[in-house]
Amino acid sequence: MPRSARLGAPGVLHHVMGRGIEKRKIFLDDQDRLDFIKRLGKLVQEDSMDIYAWAILPNHFHILCKTKKRPLSSSMRKLLTGYAVNFNKRHRRHGHLFQNRYKSIVCQEDAYLAELVRYVHLNLLRAGVVKDLRELNDCPWSGHSALMGNMDGRGWQNRDHVFSYFGGGRRGRRNYLRFVEEGISLGRRPELVGGGLVRSLGGWSSVIALRGRGEKRASDERILGDRDFVEAILAESEDMGNEDLRVGQKKVNLLSLAEGVCKEHGVNLKELRSRVVAGMQLWGCGRSYRGWR
Repeated sequence: MPRSARLGAPGVLHHVMGRGIEKRKIFLDDQDRLDFIKRLGKLVQEDSMDIYAWAILPNHFHILCKTKKRPLSSSMRKLLTGYAVNFNKRHRRHGHLFQNRYKSIVCQEDAYLAELVRYVHLNLLRAGVVKDLRELNDCPWSGHSALMGNMDGRGWQNRDHVFSYFGGGRRGRRNYLRFVEEGISLGRRPELVGGGLVRSLGGWSSVIALRGRGEKRASDERILGDRDFVEAILAESEDMGNEDLRVGQKKVNLLSLAEGVCKEHGVNLKELRSRVVAGMQLWGCGRSYRGWR
């Protein structure tokens, strides 16, 4: 299989999510929403990314995009910093607006783009922002209305690429709408949020079974795709020295560590545990190390 694109290189599909700090609202009025959308469009116009789907909810957002001339981190920094500065100025507030760093899932395009476009756009319906598909078709706060041709000024959204997955042209639009309608009954889709290799193996039970036989496979919740795709992305991240996506690093086993301490000092686990607990109680910590039993 050909090697997958590097994470920072052009051509990587990302599902990006961002949430307000302490789950607070990050969009208080239409002016906020329009400002965010304008900044999204500018990233496309600067040839930083292609955008296929997006949705704005009161306290979070979703963007399905493919990187181009600018790394995702640079584009998101420009988008979120610019928006937060303007938001704070307009609403006379100070401090952080977004909760931690945005979340980004690297996605296998051919297998998941259609599903992800539907998932992102149906967020408004699942959250009760709109009441039905007809209202979603006209709602300006997601890319669905642009795909339906009901929103002017959103030509920066790559509609042709999305419709190519449904037959192209007008037929593609009809097929896409039917596909979205069929997805309403599916509800929330936790299987679309990372961990592709785990699913390709049949779930965690299969992973545990493999480990029981001494077979180790890499997995990462920030990657959505089949086994080959996940392993290729992880291999690329190793080549780059990318700590964010590196897995399989040696982890400390507390039980082994405790046994080593016991051997070194000639005590057993029970004695060691009692001494640790006594020490913690002396310092005001009444916890026990149950994991050592």
